[in-house]
Amino acid sequence: MIEAGCDEAGRGCLAGSVYAAAVIFPDDYSNEQLNDSKQLTEKKRYELREIIERDAIAWSVGIVTAQEIDKINILNASILAMHRALDGLKVRPQAVIVDGNKFKPYNGLPHTTIVKGDGKYLSIAAASILAKTYRDDYMNALAEEYPMYDWKSNKGYPTKKHRQAIKDYGISPYHRKSYNLIGEGELKFED
Repeated sequence: MIEAGCDEAGRGCLAGSVYAAAVIFPDDYSNEQLNDSKQLTEKKRYELREIIERDAIAWSVGIVTAQEIDKINILNASILAMHRALDGLKVRPQAVIVDGNKFKPYNGLPHTTIVKGDGKYLSIAAASILAKTYRDDYMNALAEEYPMYDWKSNKGYPTKKHRQAIKDYGISPYHRKSYNLIGEGELKFED
């Protein structure tokens, strides 16, 4: 059974695209170090990314932009990013396992959602690491362009410093306008 594991990164961020990855490992694959990306240090995630990319039968990353998120909402965007990651696989899976509890059918393949799946299945853990590291690379690049939001540190998540910068400087083209960006009541932005 060729099974692809999927996970996403960046759902709770105020800015930037949401990233997802899909990974297929050989049936007998094992790696003691693979775990949920949130349980690993940044250095370890990047070391494991190289190992995952080397050892996987196939892997791919899918991206949905902030503009798309604003149109279709973050849940649909997260699922779309996973579908895009699956689209990019060079080997067609026979089944899909997904971290979390929400997914939409993909090309007629059977799928299973697994809460905390990134701590239970190697392919989901690997997908979480790829999604997180590729998203971090992207946010670090955006931070060069917009240093005031402290994206190098917060990666777009709603920290005090990030929210203060939105109050002080307004929003960038990468902010998700459908989100409550400053955290006090609702703030609407005109398109």
